[in-house]
Amino acid sequence: MKKVVKYFLLSLLAVSIAFGIFYITKTFILKENVNNKQKDEKVEKKKEEKKEVYPKTYKLSMIMTGDALIHNSVFKDAALGDGNYDFTKQMEYIAPIIKNYDLAFYNQETIIGGKDLGISTYPLFNSPDEIGDCMVNMGFNMVNLASNHTLDKGEKGVLYSLNYWKNKDVLTAGSYESEEDRVTPRIREKNGIKYTLLSYTTSTNGIPHPGGKDYYAVTYSDEKAKEDIERVRDKVDVIFVSMHWGTEYYQSADSNQKRIAQYLSDLGVNVIIGTHPHVLEPIEYIGDTLVIYSLGNFISAQIGVERLTGALVSLNITKTVNEDQTSSIALSDLNTELIYTYYKRTPNYWSEFKVIPYSQLSDEILPGYKDYYNKFSAVIKQYDNAIPVISLEG
Repeated sequence: MKKVVKYFLLSLLAVSIAFGIFYITKTFILKENVNNKQKDEKVEKKKEEKKEVYPKTYKLSMIMTGDALIHNSVFKDAALGDGNYDFTKQMEYIAPIIKNYDLAFYNQETIIGGKDLGISTYPLFNSPDEIGDCMVNMGFNMVNLASNHTLDKGEKGVLYSLNYWKNKDVLTAGSYESEEDRVTPRIREKNGIKYTLLSYTTSTNGIPHPGGKDYYAVTYSDEKAKEDIERVRDKVDVIFVSMHWGTEYYQSADSNQKRIAQYLSDLGVNVIIGTHPHVLEPIEYIGDTLVIYSLGNFISAQIGVERLTGALVSLNITKTVNEDQTSSIALSDLNTELIYTYYKRTPNYWSEFKVIPYSQLSDEILPGYKDYYNKFSAVIKQYDNAIPVISLEG
């Protein structure tokens, strides 16, 4: 009897243990299922969160201006009397505008060749470092270095200039240390948009390239432009080409400008930025290419309202990426704002230089400025009456 009870109790214990194990196992499995379900839900939720929405859009804002033509009156007005210069007062109307843009372009017409070579004016210019410092501090981050004055101070001036710009966080083009440097693509990216700047001049004022080093001031040719563009076309979203070209003081594009513009458009250039004529020339679209034939002077001490009037041209660049990863570029919100270089002129000294938007002028600063506004607006619109010019009301 005792054995029977003993076996019964052992059997009951075994059944209890088995039941307990079954219960625990079942509970564990249920919990695992719940946990796995929760994990799966989290994974799915993350997948949904990570699922990219198309089309994607990326945007850049840009502003462009023309020639920083630093005559002796301009740099003397900026002189501090100790061998240093400060151009910031001359730019006080412009600085607040430039800082609002992602990209800002200008043409350094007169080479920054180092004070050891002597700061000088026309016909062989050499400008102080401080003009570059001022422009960069304002927000300019794209600079053309290829002009008809690039070789004014010879090889020493060019090498100083290249070293100066190398230490600035800007994209320069048109002047290089070597042919290898010239053909190496300079690509920048901002706001998800990749871009590059190519620059060419059609003249060096007859000054030969030192030792045949034509990469010091890149002279335009169709073949060179085609090779340069093909080298970067598949690597960037936007190609800007700075062209130092045209006929000085002529307010229309000449036949060579027209031909080159069409050629560059056919090669897929997005924006052509023209400098050199020292006066405004028209703006137009050739296909999808924006062509600014001449931005005029940004600052100078030239004589005549035509030569003292330049422009700030702004636009937005939008990149659209589709689900199949194809993309397109669109230019929009194009605007032109006229600017004027004011200076006080006396028989022996010109001073108080200021670059002022036309919207901030008055008859006291420029008598008849409204008539000039209408005149130069007509120049801008000469080939396309839809090109917008910012009104005198700002």
